[in-house]
Amino acid sequence: MTPEPKTPMARLMANRNFLRLWAVGALANAMRWVEILVAAVFTWEATQSALAVSLVAVLRALPMLLLGAVTGVLAEVLDRRRLLMAGQCLTAAGSLTICALAFGGHLQVWHLALSGLTGGLVWTMEMASRRRMVTEAAGQRDTVPAVALDSTTNNTTRMLGPLLGGLIYQQAGITAAYATTGCGYLLAVLLMHGVSHSQIPARLQPRRIVVDVVEAVRIVRRHPALLAVVLVTLAQNIFAFSYNAVLPALGTLSFNATPFQIGLLTAAEPTGALLMGVTLALRRGVPLSALLMVAGSAGFMACLVLLPLMPLLGLAWGLLVLGGCGTALFTALQTALPVTQAPPEARSRVLGLVTTCIGFSPLGTLSMGALADTLGPRLAIPLMASGGLLMMAATAAMLLRNRTSGGNR
Repeated sequence: MTPEPKTPMARLMANRNFLRLWAVGALANAMRWVEILVAAVFTWEATQSALAVSLVAVLRALPMLLLGAVTGVLAEVLDRRRLLMAGQCLTAAGSLTICALAFGGHLQVWHLALSGLTGGLVWTMEMASRRRMVTEAAGQRDTVPAVALDSTTNNTTRMLGPLLGGLIYQQAGITAAYATTGCGYLLAVLLMHGVSHSQIPARLQPRRIVVDVVEAVRIVRRHPALLAVVLVTLAQNIFAFSYNAVLPALGTLSFNATPFQIGLLTAAEPTGALLMGVTLALRRGVPLSALLMVAGSAGFMACLVLLPLMPLLGLAWGLLVLGGCGTALFTALQTALPVTQAPPEARSRVLGLVTTCIGFSPLGTLSMGALADTLGPRLAIPLMASGGLLMMAATAAMLLRNRTSGGNR
């Protein structure tokens, strides 16, 4: 009899279902970032309009805002494995359609916008379906290392995906780029087909969708740790991650940065998140603490407040790497807390609500852009981050009051 691996990483690497789900996430995420970059470049070249580029990006995020909670309900009652396979088939069909249109010389910007909307709809299922399956495959004792490793992969693809997309677009054009993503999504389907998955069967009742969403909201309100996940996710996506929208302007105005240097600055936060994610994945006994998630998010926001004060590009880069360590804590616990704190029959619904909160990111992006146009990026970034810090302070106060009163954590 083969002895059980002693470390979380060894157990995960020996877990066939986890490895397949991990690979599906890495592949689909990389292809998504390739598409985001290529669609943005093509739209800019075709229209010379930053607004058009922004609208194409916003359409990809819109389904998360509008349908995140609903997809959480669907993931509770429908087979999550089949949902993921159907989603990857749909995105593959969209990518290959764009490939065919580009090959025939008929591609228009609205085609890319529609494809992005479809991709965003499929991506809405990611947290409630695949990430939940990742934690189920890993088991409760390895939940945090599994989510941390999965998040590490996401941060890696967030760095490498745009580089791959830019390289393919520059060397071979948009037809080859979308051919690549279409094949990547089809490979993800094959990987998902080999996943063993058991789920308690249930019947979808369309009339109960609203009732189920409302019940998920009530569950979140009754559990301070879950409420903290929702509040921190809102704050991060509105007040913090929106800094990326004006980072090129900040780099140019503050450091006279070249495009390559701006690229390095953009990769700094994911680099920090990657390093911390590896640390979390290798470490034993990472606490499932909502306060730790709040602290990590607040640390990232504090780094954003200080960012415009950095006199050198290298210092700004290092500060964002430090902030990325905080975002890794946030990302890992954002999934780990709902799948351990929420009732089993409501976990996908709670994750669906979290997905809805992620969908508020376009509001943050537009707000950051408007502030930067009015006050400049040096003031816009710390002002927005300060709003997030206020939300973190209120969330921490709520958790500490609950701990003092002996309630749920």
